[in-house]
Amino acid sequence: MSSQTDTNIQVLLARRPKGAPTEADFRIVETPVPEPAAGTVLVQNLYLSLDPYMRGRMNDTKSYIPPVEIDAVMGGGTVGRVIRSDVPEMPDGTIVEGLLGWQSFATVKPKHLRIVDPALAPISTALGVLGMPGLTAYFGLFDLGKPQKGDTVVVSAASGAVGSLVGQLAKREGCRTVGVVGADEKARYIVETLGYDAAINYRTNEDLSAAVREAAPSGVNVYFDNVGGPVTDAVFDNLALRARIVLCGQISLYNASKQEMGPRNLTKILMTRSRIEGFIVFDYLERYPEGLKNLSTWLASGEITYKEDIVEGLRNAPAAFIGLLEGKNFGKRLIKISDE
Repeated sequence: MSSQTDTNIQVLLARRPKGAPTEADFRIVETPVPEPAAGTVLVQNLYLSLDPYMRGRMNDTKSYIPPVEIDAVMGGGTVGRVIRSDVPEMPDGTIVEGLLGWQSFATVKPKHLRIVDPALAPISTALGVLGMPGLTAYFGLFDLGKPQKGDTVVVSAASGAVGSLVGQLAKREGCRTVGVVGADEKARYIVETLGYDAAINYRTNEDLSAAVREAAPSGVNVYFDNVGGPVTDAVFDNLALRARIVLCGQISLYNASKQEMGPRNLTKILMTRSRIEGFIVFDYLERYPEGLKNLSTWLASGEITYKEDIVEGLRNAPAAFIGLLEGKNFGKRLIKISDE
């Protein structure tokens, strides 16, 4: 076996999945640790973020981010330590976050990295509550959802990295919060720990529309949609007048071998004069400092909290990612690549 510091373990896309991905769609290789060119730094990745959007990048289709090429390293966000640098502003030992992919080491120009303050919070949070998922919740809810005190906010995938924070932020604004999850344990967590007012287990509720109606008797003012499918149908049945729908994800459809034909229940949108808007967090790059400042403040004060689901070892990333798409994660799913 090669030592941890002289081999670069990489997870490649071996083939494009048909339907749900399998471990055969990935290939794990060992390569030499790359040498940084002038003006670049060598980063040893410590944590890898696993996110549902990665499933879309496995397809050869046009999207807001290019697909991963066959035999290329799977794309993804990481947090790591600079271990070789000739760049004064980013010396050895600097903790950084960037899109360095499913691999142990990477060379990159400093302009593509964000310096992380390890004194602020555990560095893994740079991939969760103080990273892309946290910013997704922050800008998606406040800029598109525009919650007002007394509104009812419904969140699908409410115990996940994004949904768990959306509910806390909405509650902070004085809203009634309803979370949709896929397990009783998750339902208890979002109510007892995150402060959601109500939880719906979509797996055990035979009539989702009635369950939403019971939890949101005055109608749904804001729907933060992470999953699509039958959950979204049930929420659309219960929209309040001029509801705002934040279309953040459609995880229930990502593994479909044949995509469904367009949105459903649009009559409900017409009747309630509701607004649907797609949301991509990368549109807010220039405002990341604003979001991170506020989220850091609220985390430090205890106003928001988070949960991580950490899997050890980069070689376990394919199985952990497949589990994420099946809803087997509980909190923000991360791969621990190396000890801090």
